[in-house]
This record gives sequence, C-alpha cells and structure tokens, in this order.
Amino acid sequence: MPGWVVLLLLFTTVTTSLQYSEDQYPIVATKLGKIRGNITQSRLGRVIYSFRGIRYAKPPVNELRFQPPVPAEKWEGIYDATKDGMHCPQPRRFGSSSEDCLIVNVYTTQLPTTGKNPKRPVIIHIPSGRFFNGGSISTRLGPNYFMDQDIVLVTFNYRVASLGFLSTGDKYAPGSNGLKDQVELLKWVKNNIVDFGGDPNSVTITGYSAGGSSVVMHMVSPMSRGLFHKAASMSGYALTVWQVPRNLLELSKKQARLVGCPDDTSENIVNCLKTVPAQRIGETLEDFTEFGIDPSIVWGPVIEGDFGQSRFLSENPFKLIMEGHFQEVPFLVGQTKDELGNNALLDINNASLTRELNEEFERVAPIVFLYERNTSRSRYISRYVKSFYFHDKPIDRSQVENLTRAYSDPIVGFFNNRAAKLIARCGRKPVYYYCFTFQGRYSNLYLPKPDNISWVVHLDDLMYLLYDSVNFPLFGKDSPKPEVDMVEKLTTMYANFARTGNPTPHKTEVLENVQWEPFTPKCQKYLDIGKNLVVKQRLYQRRFEFWEYLFPLSIYQK
Repeated sequence: MPGWVVLLLLFTTVTTSLQYSEDQYPIVATKLGKIRGNITQSRLGRVIYSFRGIRYAKPPVNELRFQPPVPAEKWEGIYDATKDGMHCPQPRRFGSSSEDCLIVNVYTTQLPTTGKNPKRPVIIHIPSGRFFNGGSISTRLGPNYFMDQDIVLVTFNYRVASLGFLSTGDKYAPGSNGLKDQVELLKWVKNNIVDFGGDPNSVTITGYSAGGSSVVMHMVSPMSRGLFHKAASMSGYALTVWQVPRNLLELSKKQARLVGCPDDTSENIVNCLKTVPAQRIGETLEDFTEFGIDPSIVWGPVIEGDFGQSRFLSENPFKLIMEGHFQEVPFLVGQTKDELGNNALLDINNASLTRELNEEFERVAPIVFLYERNTSRSRYISRYVKSFYFHDKPIDRSQVENLTRAYSDPIVGFFNNRAAKLIARCGRKPVYYYCFTFQGRYSNLYLPKPDNISWVVHLDDLMYLLYDSVNFPLFGKDSPKPEVDMVEKLTTMYANFARTGNPTPHKTEVLENVQWEPFTPKCQKYLDIGKNLVVKQRLYQRRFEFWEYLFPLSIYQK
C-alpha cells in the first residue's frame, strides 16, 4: 500500500476519533446552569444523548433530613452528568448509596438546535422497590429500548424507607417525603425538560410496583396537580387492601430503638435520628421483616394531618377518586399473570416458613397479605382466605400456584383492578387495562423452582421497556424474534400513549392491527399481552370479586 494512502487512512481515523471525542460530551444550557452529558447507543444503533446524576434537590442532610425536598440551586461552570448518581441509603447488598441522592437522568436522541426544538413527549419512570430500596441506576433502568421511539425518557431517585417515609403523625415528621421528592422532580421536569428537547406540556408519568402505586397517588394529590398529562401504573403495589395509615409512629419508634435513639417523644425520635449516619439507618431496614421477606410493604405514604405543611395525601386515594378529587388524564394500568410467584416459592422452599404458615395462618396471613391485624374481623378474613385459596387443605408444594394467587391478588391485582374500575367510573378520560402473559426465555423468577412452573412474575414486562444489563442480555435487532417483537410492541404502545393518550391510536403491523379498547365498569375489557395481542374481558373476575366482598368500597367512607 502506498505511503500516502496509509497516511490518509491514519489521518481519517484520527480526525474521526477526535470528532467523536468532542461530540460524545454534549452540553445543554438550563435555567440552573450548563450540563455536560455523554453518548451511548440505542438497541437499533441510534445515538442517545445521556445526562445522568443531575441534582434536582439539595442533599437531604443534617437539618434537611426528614424534611420536604428543597430545590437545587444554580451552579457555576459545567455540571458533570456523565455518570450515574448514588442510590438513596438502603442496605449495602443493593449497592452503594448516599444521602446526596436526589438525582435525575435524562435521555434523548435529539437535542434542541438554534431556532429549532423537537419538543418530544416526555416519559417519567418512577422506579420500583417497595418504597424500601431501588433507584434509577442506568445498568438497571437503561434507555436502550425506549430511545428507538421519539420520546424523552426521565428516570430518578427519591428517598426510601425510614429516611423517605418516617412519620410520627405530628409536626415533627408528618411523613411522605419520598412522594414529595417525586413532586419536586415533576416540577424540575416542567421547568427544565424543554432544554433537552422535551415538551413540558406532554408529560406521562409511569411507574412500576411502588412506582405504580405512586402514579395513582399523584393522580389524587393536590401537590402534583398540573404537572403531568397521562399516567401509567404498572403492577402497582397496594399499601394495604383496606386503609392507608395516618401515621407510622410505631415503626418510627422501632427505627429509633434499632439505632440506639430514645423512643419516648416524636421530637426526641426525630432529633436523635438526624444525628445517626444514614448508612447505619439503611442497614437496619431489613430488621422490619416479620415473616420471610414480608410484609412486602413496610414504609410508605400516610394520610397527613394538617400541621401547616403542604400535604401530599389528605385522604385515602380511593375515597378521593370516588369524590371526584383527582386529576383526570388518560390512564393505563395492569399486571403480570403470576405477579408474586417469587414470594410463594420462597415460603414453600423454606420448611420453617411453610410450617409457620400452616400452624399460625390467622396470625401470619395479615402480615403477608397486608390487611388489618389482631381483630375479630382479621381472623374472619384469614379463615375465609384459607378456604377460598387453599380449600382448607395444608399449604405445601402442591399449593404453590394457589399461594401465588393469594399473594398476588390483594397486593397487586386487586389494587389495579379497583383503580381501573373507579377511575373509569368517576372520570371522563379513557382507561386502558392489561395483563402481561408473555413467556419469554428470561424471567425475574428466582431459583430453585419446580420444573413444571411457567410463570410470568413481577417485573417480567419491564425488561422489555428498560434495559437491565445486570440480569439480562440486550434484545438487539439480531436477537431471537420473540423478545425483539415484545420490545417493539411495548415501546411502541407506551410511546403512542405518551404522544396521544391512546396506546393503539391506529392499526399497525407492529401491534398486530389490534385496537386496544378502553376499559369500562360494564364491559371490563383488557388487553392480554402474550405471544399475540388479544382483547379479552373480566380479568380474574371471581378472584377480584372475592376481595370486593371482603373490602367493599364503603370502607373508604368511614
């Protein structure tokens, strides 16, 4: 090869590399200051402009601990948003954490240019984690799938467990700060997302598990009014099937004792806990379990008393919906086929837990299925549950599918079914209801499991929307067809919903020409999202009617 050709190729390679080096650090100017991001690729090879670890609120440390979030201040220079921020304090086994954790990530494939702004619809994803753990790290909630759609994706952290939801029921700790963090994030998006090419007037909030129940609560909270325009609750976790508590005082006392603080007064509890290292508090969180990994929800929102503060919840969400006090927006809601099969398997595979479940069912059932405890009514409910799901027979490996249903229905399925019914009945915007039944080659189902089990459990649909590189391979364009097809179906439906408020606004080949009909209390249609997309009616009707009988709507009117 002639020398001049070698030099030309070398020069081309170097200049191309230098150009990429400059371009891989895009800079966005916001009201708060300039932000530097970096570049990654979507599943299909599109350039993603990635901005991670942007502080949307001040670190909730010292006197700001157990207080509502304080908006981030302007900064000088250029903010480095090229790497993930830290999770909020939680047990070390979930990864590194810090109290400086109120951060947001923004992903897009088109930034504004001089005189031109794409103003794409925005999807905000509220992460799962039972209000106990989790966050927005990009290796677990990657943008690679969604970014093949013309949207802007936002993920973020909020405070969890006692640091986010400590509530003494008085002015010292009214509660729900983790949800107030979410509100602050929504305000940040409204004020800043246009600088990333997003449309602040077309914001869709989505959430999974605890994030899904958060979505429903934002629909009724006056603090969130006007900050979003569509809502999607995916496998939302019920706080309880009966009532949202008005305080978490006994939990707050226990938290104080676990770290050597006094538990005599609210003021002493809060003042002492402010002095305890955050990681020490985080490491105690698993001490709140009572039966295996249950209860699945410990910390969470409360109905706040009025102590002069802004209240996130003033009443039970379902009561507020029935009274018409909610933001009417297009609503998408649903669950997976076998939701909490993992919980059932953990119990069945542990001889001690199985024995305790059989011998002390009336004591254990309210803990694991999240209803009132130690009352004559709770004992009646437990006996009825045992008869309905287990036919008064011993709970053993032969009952594992029945135990899965007993876990899934009150904690996930009934909550979402009731939300669909009430919002469809009391509102004027469309409601889209689904059940995800697709059995791919990968699952979040923990091993060991019986060989004959083919379940679709909690989070098994999220892997096709947000790339979890820790647990699953990338479903790229050359991957086996079933997973690739599901990525295209789900991202298309959610992007359609973000754009139009309808997941299937017109018939397309990608979505098998299906028309997803809105749910109504009379017809109760839902989309079965399996190998094919099929519109069906009355999901798990007998099972949900059982919980309707045990917990009628009248309980919210007391």
